[in-house]
Amino acid sequence: MALQPNGSRKLDQRIINFLNTKVMSKKEVEKLLHQKIEKGSLVSPVLPEGVKNYLIDIDGTICDDIPNEEPERMATAKVYPDALKTLNKWYDEGHIICFFTSRTEAHREVTEAWLTAHGFKYHSMLMGKPRGGNYHWIDNHLVKATRYKGKFTDLVEKEVTIEVFKD
Repeated sequence: MALQPNGSRKLDQRIINFLNTKVMSKKEVEKLLHQKIEKGSLVSPVLPEGVKNYLIDIDGTICDDIPNEEPERMATAKVYPDALKTLNKWYDEGHIICFFTSRTEAHREVTEAWLTAHGFKYHSMLMGKPRGGNYHWIDNHLVKATRYKGKFTDLVEKEVTIEVFKD
């Protein structure tokens, strides 16, 4: 929201459009994430309040855990129905769904075909996530992490101890 000279707040037209449509197309997400200018300068975009940018793993999270060394199994992986239902719900609520996988670019075609065949709704997919787990993401934007433990549900708030930089 932009602060107006009279002290009121005016919603950015992109936010108004988002609130009116909920589901964003891939093109709308790209524009929202790549076009941000403040005071004449390009800045990193920030999503509208309430919109989450989900990065979702594939193997062992939305389907059978298939290693890159066995790509012939990727086309027949068993889908986790709760993952399909929850992710599509989040998509329909207007959140951004991006699959972030350790699969390689060589696996992109079979992965996209599998996602489409099973009805997953998503905006983008990033290949080549580092393998091995034990991830610790450092970023200048807010980062939240949820470890998948066998069941997809709506997220709940929980207080936990995390590692952060010294003040």
